[in-house]
Amino acid sequence: MPFAITQNCCADATCVSVCPVNCIHPTPDEPDFGTTEMLYVDPKSCIDCGACADACPVDAIFPIQALVGPERAYAEINASWFDTVTPGAPAPTRELVTPAPRADRPTFHDWNKPTFDRVLPPDFPTLRVAVVGTGPSGMYAVEDLLLHTDAEITLFDRLDVPDGLVRFGVAPDHPATKQVAHNFSRLRKHPRVQQRFGVEIGRDITHAQLAADFDAVIYAVGAHADKRLGIPGEELAGSVSATRFVAWYNGHPEVPADEFRLDSERVVVVGNGNVALDVSRILVSDPDSLAETSIAPHALAALRASAVREVVVLGRRGPEDAAYTRPEALALGHLPSADLVVDDHDPRIGAAIDAAGPKEHASVLAEVRREAIDWSAPPPAGRRIVLRFHSSPLAVEGEGTAAALRVTGGSGDLSLPATRVMRAIGYRGDAVPGLPFDEASGTVANTTGRVADMPGTYVVGWIKRGPSGGIGTNRRCSAETVACLLDDVVAGVVQPAPRKRRRFRSAFAG
Repeated sequence: MPFAITQNCCADATCVSVCPVNCIHPTPDEPDFGTTEMLYVDPKSCIDCGACADACPVDAIFPIQALVGPERAYAEINASWFDTVTPGAPAPTRELVTPAPRADRPTFHDWNKPTFDRVLPPDFPTLRVAVVGTGPSGMYAVEDLLLHTDAEITLFDRLDVPDGLVRFGVAPDHPATKQVAHNFSRLRKHPRVQQRFGVEIGRDITHAQLAADFDAVIYAVGAHADKRLGIPGEELAGSVSATRFVAWYNGHPEVPADEFRLDSERVVVVGNGNVALDVSRILVSDPDSLAETSIAPHALAALRASAVREVVVLGRRGPEDAAYTRPEALALGHLPSADLVVDDHDPRIGAAIDAAGPKEHASVLAEVRREAIDWSAPPPAGRRIVLRFHSSPLAVEGEGTAAALRVTGGSGDLSLPATRVMRAIGYRGDAVPGLPFDEASGTVANTTGRVADMPGTYVVGWIKRGPSGGIGTNRRCSAETVACLLDDVVAGVVQPAPRKRRRFRSAFAG
């Protein structure tokens, strides 16, 4: 029986590299890679060898006969992707060899014997690189450097713990996705890697100091700020950031344990991306189901005492244009602790759902109940998530604290009573002291990872390209930047820094 890739897919293409028959697509050399919601296994060419499942860093690949409950849908999701898409050129012919069992097959690369794909100048000493940030983009850059150079790398992170958004941005009920951090931990233990935590650029050390101590500096600082709605009343108490709420329930050290109170029967979440679905799902989940996850103890205690019975997910556009991925929406519809309802206030909503093809966003709502909701009434008994499309926020209403969110849409203006309003309309990068910053995009000004007018300084991840793409997207992004860095060394653009680095060693020893 063939295998299928499921919801937790990180799309970093580790599975592609071990597949002996090229049945997983899109591959990194195909144009769709990095743009699809996940990777897919072609059931017609899969030989059931299990290599992909063994290599998957997030346990997202299973034999289709092992899929149960809502996961059964992924057999069709994988197969249907190949109905209208022709993958790129087939891989070179190679002998089909059944992989050895996991215990007998090498798991780790031998980074002490890197494969050099560029020959650095003979008079260039060992390359020394600082990587600022320990999330996926930074660690993929570290992996590339370890595999293809003999570089010595020093990792910096402003927090006292590593892993960035993998630790503090992934929902605790997605533990398999968080497992990718285990792969990164082995990179941090490599003998050519040093780590410095609790070091913030601009506060503890300047970029100029880093650039003087290292041959090259790579910034992988992500995008931790949230976008604003820009509407009246947004500053009222009870109007909060969903990104900060995510950090709160993940135990981020910079978010106080008592920052959020769950004393509102109704919460309105503005936005319909994956973050909006994450916070909505956590708010109505059975606390007992979260008790064995990595959720912060203070958040679990608050959820046990929560008054929240209804979460309204507000989308400006229709279900056909929703920003969430189909796998996340599919999981939401099978949540045992809460109902999922579509507010049928606009005829365009039902029409879009009914007309949706099997691969379109709106199709995942085909079996979801639709009803015209009376928003003047309190939430019904039990718990539910309501998807309300074609509704734009106009203002947060209230005196000193939020009391309602006024919205407009196809059915006219409406006040949704709620004392908690969360904005979940995207992340935004913060300026890095000493680097050129593009305010419009929230990124460091760069070209393919090279920071503008600053030779030897590079960016990867969301601070490079903006807050788009998942964990796996960062692999290709980081590979592009590292390739530029090595090209610059070969071309003489990057010059060796002084070898003593006394200031750095004395300031951050240990």
